[in-house]
Amino acid sequence: MTLAVGDAAPDFTLKDQDGNEHTLSSHRGERPVVLVFVPFAFTGICQGELCSLSEDLNEFEAAGAQLYGLTCDRQFSIKAWTDQAGINFPVLSDGWPHGATAQAYECFNEDLGCAMRRTIVIDKEGNVAKIFQSGGIGEPREKADYKAALAELTA
Repeated sequence: MTLAVGDAAPDFTLKDQDGNEHTLSSHRGERPVVLVFVPFAFTGICQGELCSLSEDLNEFEAAGAQLYGLTCDRQFSIKAWTDQAGINFPVLSDGWPHGATAQAYECFNEDLGCAMRRTIVIDKEGNVAKIFQSGGIGEPREKADYKAALAELTA
């Protein structure tokens, strides 16, 4: 089955860099959610993308959206990375079972054992509203894609 706009977003409960649990369905009926899958902590493109989103966090907040980063790295690695980089929103560990959430969102690269650069925007009802991704693991997503997705959420 292929995940598409309009589908119910697969639910998950994952821990963030501080050990706090986050359950996707807890936002249902309250606020949209933006899931930003990145391949690896401590890599230049991943850090650049998440730091850029940190700088624009007020735009997500203005749209009423919860922003989450997701990586298959483990919680303690993510903690060290987000502290060092100054990333100021929850980054969730999809470390165990390894990549299960990335697999549910069809963005797990089996050969590399990591998530691909895919963004899933989920509306307040818990349905997929938008999906976009970069052209490859070494290519960042376009900032304009986030702005367009947020504009659609607030329209």
